[in-house]
Amino acid sequence: MKQIASFTIDHMKLLPGIYVSRKDKLGNETITTFDIRMTRPNFDPVMNTGEVHTIEHLGATFLRNHKEYEEKIIYFGPMGCRTGFYLLLGGDYTSKEILPLIVEMFEFIRDFEGDIPGATPENCGNYSDMNLSLAKEYAKSFLDEILYHIKDENLNYPN
Repeated sequence: MKQIASFTIDHMKLLPGIYVSRKDKLGNETITTFDIRMTRPNFDPVMNTGEVHTIEHLGATFLRNHKEYEEKIIYFGPMGCRTGFYLLLGGDYTSKEILPLIVEMFEFIRDFEGDIPGATPENCGNYSDMNLSLAKEYAKSFLDEILYHIKDENLNYPN
């Protein structure tokens, strides 16, 4: 069986950042898949499910309500390895082009107060597995350590 593209990236060299994982054509449209890597694979501890689930709910809510991008959001969700998230956007984008959107999203998560959207038994299949305080800590750390002073090595996959 042919190995999928994301498994060909050397995860021992991969740093936290925003990467174009792939670009697919759907008819005349391009769908860009972004790898939003919040922790360093195989070096940093992985995120627990509560904070991942909270970031997913807050991030998806933010993105699907964003004035410029709401109609372009196809999917936002966690990686199984719990080191980050995938964002699928309708359109042909680079990591640098969506950096302002990702910064806005993580500032929204860092500053969020109140009830987590969709965190009720009627709205979510595992509504009690949430951790807002740790989600906010991860968002703040990602902003401060990576996003606010991002470098090319955090925008382009390692060779």
